[in-house]
Amino acid sequence: MNFYDSLYPQLATMGQELWAEQLRATLPERLLLESHGKLAGWQNALQSLPDVRPSQVELRDNVTIGSSADLGNFDRDQLVARLQAFHPWRKGPYNFFGIEIDTEWRSDWKWERVVPHIEPLAGRKVLDVGCGNGYHGWRMRGAGADFVLGIEPFLLSVQQFLVMQRYLRDPRHHVIPIGIEDVPANLACFDSVFSMGVLYHRRSPLDHLLELKGCLRPGGELILETLIVEGDQETVFMPQGRYAKMRNVWFLPSIAAMTLWLQRCGFTQITCVDTNRTSRDEQRSTEWMKFESLADFLDPDDAERTIEGHPAPLRAIFTAKRP
Repeated sequence: MNFYDSLYPQLATMGQELWAEQLRATLPERLLLESHGKLAGWQNALQSLPDVRPSQVELRDNVTIGSSADLGNFDRDQLVARLQAFHPWRKGPYNFFGIEIDTEWRSDWKWERVVPHIEPLAGRKVLDVGCGNGYHGWRMRGAGADFVLGIEPFLLSVQQFLVMQRYLRDPRHHVIPIGIEDVPANLACFDSVFSMGVLYHRRSPLDHLLELKGCLRPGGELILETLIVEGDQETVFMPQGRYAKMRNVWFLPSIAAMTLWLQRCGFTQITCVDTNRTSRDEQRSTEWMKFESLADFLDPDDAERTIEGHPAPLRAIFTAKRP
């Protein structure tokens, strides 16, 4: 089954016929033949979800799909068990036919910090890099975005997106199982490009910024959210080992250093629009994400430090334009 039949013509209308043909040839294999021991279980859980239509859909102020009444005689506990087959749920929350999927991250809080500072999304074509299960993409569609393409290399997150897409059937929102390194260079076709929670996982942050810039049309807007540290233009922190128990954290710049990076990569109109100290209320373990979370990553005696003794997670949101 090809979930992406409506994606290829949309890319073609954006002048990306070659990329559309490349994806047409590779996406089915990536989705169906990915080497993952849980893939068969995810696919079985997806196919066993109830065959119902949602009586209501809300994407602007939250993500709500259907109501409990839509389930009819389908057992609610069975539905919860089938959704739990996709554990851990990290990005959300979702109200799914009356079931509150209380995800690890309150991604809606981040969205509320982002939205006041960006160009209105109505009518825009958006690329969401490292989009997870597509939660923010649904909010982008709720804000009027004409087309949202999320890229996410982790197959579980793509499967979670397909759970929602099974009911929303939105031909203008897609999440595809690729990374930014798989995107052709210099597409220059997206009005807005989001990279939230990705930069510090990249070994070469400047190359990542150039990749993002290449996806934007001239005059398009970058929305970047990343971990930062306090300091001046020369302050960039690189942990020797783990950071908050994460092994793949490479560079945490100061606001001034991040601004310089963006300038050197050719962006203009650069602004840090928000900073936020991540709280235990925003990132935490739940019944839908039972593994360790922020409380386990911080020093139990000093919430200003990670368990390794580094500065606790501080996040900033930047906006910038491609000239």
